[in-house]
Amino acid sequence: MIRSRQASPSGPAEPLRRGRPREFDREAALIRAVELFWENGFEGTSLKGLTKAMGISAPSLYAAFGSKEDLFREAVEFYNDPQRSPTARALRDEPSARAAVEALLRENARSYADPQTPRGCLIVLSATTYTPASTGMRDLLRDLRDRDRRDLRLRLDRAVADGELSGSADTSALTGYVMTVLHGLSTQARDGADASTLDAIVDLAMSGWEHAVRQSRS
Repeated sequence: MIRSRQASPSGPAEPLRRGRPREFDREAALIRAVELFWENGFEGTSLKGLTKAMGISAPSLYAAFGSKEDLFREAVEFYNDPQRSPTARALRDEPSARAAVEALLRENARSYADPQTPRGCLIVLSATTYTPASTGMRDLLRDLRDRDRRDLRLRLDRAVADGELSGSADTSALTGYVMTVLHGLSTQARDGADASTLDAIVDLAMSGWEHAVRQSRS
C-alpha cells in the first residue's frame, strides 16, 4: 500500500527505503516507525525498537508523537493515505469495475513483494496478533479493512447501475471474492512469494472474474 514519502497523483512515487535519518526529521522518523510496525505488528514492536529505528529518544518520541498507540495510529494513517494506496487509486481512477479490480489486486501485489519495504500489507498482517490491552489497535485495522470492503462494494454497485454488471449480480459476494484474494496475496508475500508469483495469482483471479460474475447472479 505505502510506496513513498511523497505521493503525487501525476507521477510515480519514490520508494520507501530503509535506513536511519541523519538528523531528526518528523516524517523520516514516522516512516521508520511505519516500517517497524509493518514488519512486526503493534504487539511485536517495542518502544526501544522504535526509538532506535527512528533515531530519537523516548522523551522525543512522546513529545513528537504521543504514546505508542498514537504513533501506531499515525503510522497507519500515513501508510494508508488515499494518494498512496493502490486500492484507493484503483477504485477512484480506473474506468470500469473490472479494470478497478485488476488494478487493485495487481498494484497491491507488486507493493506487497517490493524488496525495499516489508512484505505484505500492514493493515492485514498487523491485525493477526493482539492482547486485551491492544484491542483498540485491532479494531482500528478491522475498520480500515471494512472501509476498503465498503468502497469496493460501492464501486461494484455503481457498475450495476451503469449496466457494466447485471442487475442480478451479487456485489456482496463479488466483494468478498476480491478481498479474499487481496488478503491472500499479502500472506503469500509475507511467506516469500515474489512479484512474478503474485502476478500469476492475479492472472488466475482475473481469468475467473467472468465466472465469478456469472455465479454471483444465481
